Amino acid sequence: MLPLVHAIRYVTPLREGGSLPGIVEADDLGTYVAKFRGAGQGPKVLVAEVVVGELARRLGLRVPDLVGLEIDPVIGRSEPDEEVQDLLQASGGLNLGMDFLPGAVGFDPAAWEPDPVTAARVLWLDAFTSNVDRTWRNPNLLVWHGELWLIDHGAALWFHHAWSAAKAAAARPYDASDHVLAPTAAGHLHDADKVLAPQITPELLAEVTALVPDAWLQPGDNEIALGLDSPDALRAAYSDHLLARIDHRAAWLPEVDAA
Repeated sequence: MLPLVHAIRYVTPLREGGSLPGIVEADDLGTYVAKFRGAGQGPKVLVAEVVVGELARRLGLRVPDLVGLEIDPVIGRSEPDEEVQDLLQASGGLNLGMDFLPGAVGFDPAAWEPDPVTAARVLWLDAFTSNVDRTWRNPNLLVWHGELWLIDHGAALWFHHAWSAAKAAAARPYDASDHVLAPTAAGHLHDADKVLAPQITPELLAEVTALVPDAWLQPGDNEIALGLDSPDALRAAYSDHLLARIDHRAAWLPEVDAA
C-alpha cells in the first residue's frame, strides 16, 4: 500500500487546479499537495494518479512521492472559502497526497528544454496511458533542482469512466499534436518504445495496481454489470487493458515531427 499519513493542517488551496487541490501539513512533518476524493470525477481520478504516477516512477521518470492522506474535514474549519469547506466535507477519509516540492517552478518550454530522451519517454508514457493533459496550455510538469518532474495524471486512463469502452480503447491512436514535449521528443519516440514497452509486464502492473486502496475501487452499477464487482476485479481489468494497449502499440504510438 501507499504510505499513510494524516493531515493536521490545511494550508492553502491551489486555485490553478480545476479540482481545487490544496496544500496540507501532515503528521509525518511532511507537506503535501492534497488531491481530494470529493472533487470532480471522484476517486477514479485518484486511481489514475496512482497507477500512472507509479508506472512513471518505475520507468525511471521523476514523480513526487505519493501517499494515502487521511483527512478529517475539521482541518478546514478556519478556511473562509465555502467551496473549500464543502470540498473537505465531501472528502473525509482517505485521499491522495503528493509530496510538495518547495521552490519548484512550472515548466516553460521557452525557458527550459529537457533532454530528448526524457521528453520521448514522457510522451511515450502519456500515449500509453491515454493522458490528454500534457499540453502547451497545461504541461503538468515542474522543474525542480534542474530536473523535470511529472505531476497530475488524473486525466489519464479515461476509459475507466466507461468500462464498456475499454476494449476499443486499447488500440485507440494517441493525438500528440498538442503535447508540450512532442517537438523535443521527435526522432526519439521509437527508441523510447524499445526501452519502455518490454518493462510493462503483468508483474509490474500487479505491483502498481496493488497500491490503489480498496476505498477508491468500489464498483458502481456499470462495473458490476460487466463483472467488475470487486476491487481486485477492477485491478485486474486495469492490468488487462494496459497489457492489451502494449500489444496494440503499433496503432497508438504517434509519429511526431520536430518544430
